[in-house]
Amino acid sequence: MASSLARLGAALPRARPRAAARVLPPGRWDAAALGASRRAALNGKSKATRCQVHTDMKVAPTPDLKDDSSKNWRIKMLYDGDCPLCMREVNMLRERNESYGAIKFVDISSKDYSPDDNQGLDYETAMGRIHAILADGTIVTDVEAFRKLYQEVGLGWVYAVTKYEPVATMANAVYGVWAKYRMQITGRPPLEEIMASRKAAAECKDDKVCKM
Repeated sequence: MASSLARLGAALPRARPRAAARVLPPGRWDAAALGASRRAALNGKSKATRCQVHTDMKVAPTPDLKDDSSKNWRIKMLYDGDCPLCMREVNMLRERNESYGAIKFVDISSKDYSPDDNQGLDYETAMGRIHAILADGTIVTDVEAFRKLYQEVGLGWVYAVTKYEPVATMANAVYGVWAKYRMQITGRPPLEEIMASRKAAAECKDDKVCKM
C-alpha cells in the first residue's frame, strides 16, 4: 500500500515554485514611477491638444445667395417675360446679380406691371425696345441699356467697345432690326394683337364673364 502510494506520488507532476516578486530598490522604483507619470502626462497633453484643435476650429458661414436687388438696386431692367430668347439673357443676368444685388428685374408682361412705378413707361412703349432705369430716374435704351446692365454684374467688357463710334451706331442699328422683328422671330403674334388681348383681359369682371 505504501509502495503504491509512493509510486503514485512519483508519477504526479510537481508544481513549479513561483518566482519571487521583483522588488526594485528605492532609487529605481522612483525612476520607474516618474517615467510612468511622465508618459501619462504626455498622453493627457496630446489628447487635450487634439481636443483644443477641434474645439477652436471655426466653420465659415454659408454665403447668402438671396437676391437683395429690390432693396439696393442701382439699375432697373424692364424685360418681356413672354419672350423666350429674351429670358435666356435675363436669367443669365439674374444669376450674376446674385453676387452683386445691383439690378432690379421688372417683368412688363406681368398683369401687375405699373407704368407709374417705372417712369411712366407703359406696356406698349416698353415692348418696343429694351429700357433700363437708373436709380436717379434716368431712362436708358437700346445698346446703352445693355452696356450699363452688364457693367453692374462685372461684365462691362462685353459691351465696352459699343461706347465708341462707329461701333455704337452699328450696334444700335443691328439691335433696332432685332427689336422690330423679334415678335415674328420668336413665333409670337404681332404687338397689336397682344395689346388687344391685354385690353380685353383688363376689362374682365371676373374669371368667367368678360366684356368682349
